[in-house]
Amino acid sequence: MHIPTGVLSGQIVVATSALAAGGVALGLRNITEEKVPRAGLLAAMFFVASLAHVPLPGCSAHLLLNGLAGLALGWAAFPALLVGLLLQALLFGFGGLDSLGANTVNMAFPAVLTGLFIRDIIAAGGSGRKIFFAGFFAGALPVLLAGLFTATTLYCIGDPFLVTAGAIFLAHIPVMFAEGIVTAFAVKFIIQTKPEIFYQRELQTNET
Repeated sequence: MHIPTGVLSGQIVVATSALAAGGVALGLRNITEEKVPRAGLLAAMFFVASLAHVPLPGCSAHLLLNGLAGLALGWAAFPALLVGLLLQALLFGFGGLDSLGANTVNMAFPAVLTGLFIRDIIAAGGSGRKIFFAGFFAGALPVLLAGLFTATTLYCIGDPFLVTAGAIFLAHIPVMFAEGIVTAFAVKFIIQTKPEIFYQRELQTNET
């Protein structure tokens, strides 16, 4: 779901780079000491997940794990995913430096939205089925939104990329379901082994 180099217009590059810089600034302000190793781990997972590409007509697809990053990091997902995208661009040519801002916004903003709206549902606890479905949507929704954001970015360029925009969006619908299942099991595992990742707000409130 990477937009390659040399595709975006100068105006879109400037606008998306500014948005990405704002998101990274917010992320750095909200990253705490205990989130630093977590951010590094999720950036590495995001990077490694992109290496398993499934070829599809007109494009390829792979797991993103941006929803898990949004749940565990919140706004700090912006700098974490930026690092992953930068390494992908430099080492493997996925995307490009001029499209780094657009790719960061398209990946990280859906992750942050997921963290804001679904994290509290998971932190509230409940039945195993409720947590599983919350985790599923936490994985599936960011992929759907990332596909929509990427397709919209390409749509703004004009006619040459209209078909590609539609192909990218449709190709990631099956990825959305795979991502949802992977994230649901990851959320269940985290709750069993390190629940403070999701319950940190409640623990801090009880301490005060």
